[in-house]
Parts: sequence; structure tokens; C-alpha cells
Amino acid sequence: MALDRYDRLILEALQQDGRISNVQLAQKVSLSESACLRRVRALEEAGMIDRYAALLNQKRAGLPGNVFVQVGLHREVESDLAAFEDAVRGIPEVMECYLMSGEFDYLVRVVVSDMADFERIHKESLTRLPGVARINSSFAIRTVQRKTQLPLR
Repeated sequence: MALDRYDRLILEALQQDGRISNVQLAQKVSLSESACLRRVRALEEAGMIDRYAALLNQKRAGLPGNVFVQVGLHREVESDLAAFEDAVRGIPEVMECYLMSGEFDYLVRVVVSDMADFERIHKESLTRLPGVARINSSFAIRTVQRKTQLPLR
């Protein structure tokens, strides 16, 4: 989908505040309310807007820790990849999972309350994922930057 100036302005505003009213959004991007609403609906229908969500404060939710887990599988065959991916989706603490190139097959971000919580997740979930040959975990000391807004060009 080709984005024009107004589409980019709408998307930038919605990324900053997904709860902005259509009236406020229309004023912010200098469109009529009806034209603005039509554009938002078109962006939703085109799949440019995936969904709306509230971003929670990770620390206040009791999960201040981020652990980045590199996972290597025994084999890189489609059935093993699919089994791993299906199983990893069932672990609530897994926030992100990426199929990777390089030394490890997957990079997984896990949120934890503390070291004991990660030990539990590691023992009860991560090591039991299908096809896992090796796991390497790194604990984030602090978050330097965390964005939710995509740059629109």
C-alpha cells in the first residue's frame, strides 16, 4: 500500500496515541472528520494497522527482567521448526520469538520477575520445547531504548 502524507500523519498520530478520538485525529492531521475516518478504516482494511493495544509498564506489571534466549534445534527441518514454533507460542512469558540466521535458530525474549522465575521458566518450559539441542541465555542489565513506533517513509 502506497502511503501519502496524510496516511503517514495518521499512522504517526495513532502510534503515539491509539485512543485518540477521530475528532482530535482529524484536527491533528488537518482533515475533515469524515475523510479522516475513511482513511483510518482504509488503513485498517489494508492491514497497515494490525491492531490496537495498551502498552503496559513492564516493571509495574511485576516482570522487570528481560532475558534473551538463543535456541538451537537438533535439525532444521520444516516439521521441527513448526513444532517448536507452535510450542513456544504457548509460553506466556515469551514476548517475542524470531527465526534467525547464524549460529542459533531462534532468538526468544522472555520477561521474568527475577532470577528464580527465569530458572522456573527454563526448567519447566524452555528445555521442554520440541527439538531443542542447546540454549544460551543473556540477561538484559537495563533497557537503553525500546520503541513502539515504526519510522514511516
